[in-house]
Amino acid sequence: MFRQIIIFCVFSGLLLVSLSSCNSYEKLLKSDDVNHKLIKANEYFDKKSYYKASNLYESLLQVMKGTKNFEPIYFRYAYSIYYLKDYPSASYHFKNFVDYFPASRDAEEAMYMHVICLYKMSNKVSLDQTSTIKALEAMQSFINVYPESKRLNEANEYMIALRNKLEEKSVSAAKLYFNIGHYKAASVAYKAVMEAYPDSPSLDMYQYMIIRSLYQYAKSSVPSKQEERYANVISEYEILKTEYPQSKYLSEASKYSLQATNQVNKLRNEYQ
Repeated sequence: MFRQIIIFCVFSGLLLVSLSSCNSYEKLLKSDDVNHKLIKANEYFDKKSYYKASNLYESLLQVMKGTKNFEPIYFRYAYSIYYLKDYPSASYHFKNFVDYFPASRDAEEAMYMHVICLYKMSNKVSLDQTSTIKALEAMQSFINVYPESKRLNEANEYMIALRNKLEEKSVSAAKLYFNIGHYKAASVAYKAVMEAYPDSPSLDMYQYMIIRSLYQYAKSSVPSKQEERYANVISEYEILKTEYPQSKYLSEASKYSLQATNQVNKLRNEYQ
């Protein structure tokens, strides 16, 4: 019984402290004491209490606009929203900060954080990639504006990751065409990937998939179209052999080329 009383007293004490703290914070939000609000907002920010900090900063933005404190308040406000993982809002406010204070010593960082927010908003590969394209464009813009930035290497790494995502999305579309038997569309899609990403380490694999796609396309064609289409398979194999002589796909691709050659010879003999 005594132990239960102790527990009750401790719980009640904690509850009272919590309620008091909440009431104190609510009073602070409604307070007209701007200086006290700013001090407490900065304290909350430094303690990583970003929700409370963001609310206090937001309440200060209008009244502090035009003063010397507006710039640091807005910068920290954007960061507090970022740390709360509200990336769309943080992106907007970091970009807005740059527009308001283009000569600020924090302008570069704000623009970079705007880009980072867009990067974090980029959809996974299975979804629409409009957000990824937007992030990539913003990252390139940052690099163009700040070519000497200390963040340049990191920015380039983000760009590579974004491009890889777009490449993966394009490849998944080509794979889908192949898997559902739309072989001509698959060959066109793989060629488009190669043209869009000429530095990809997977170019030989894409070329191999073009060969496979065209072989299946020729195989499923009407006899009158087959000779020409099998010949395309042989031509694409020659490209693979010439452009990627060390490719691990050469051996397998040569089988398609050989089968295509046999089919061409067979067709020619039939029509002689």
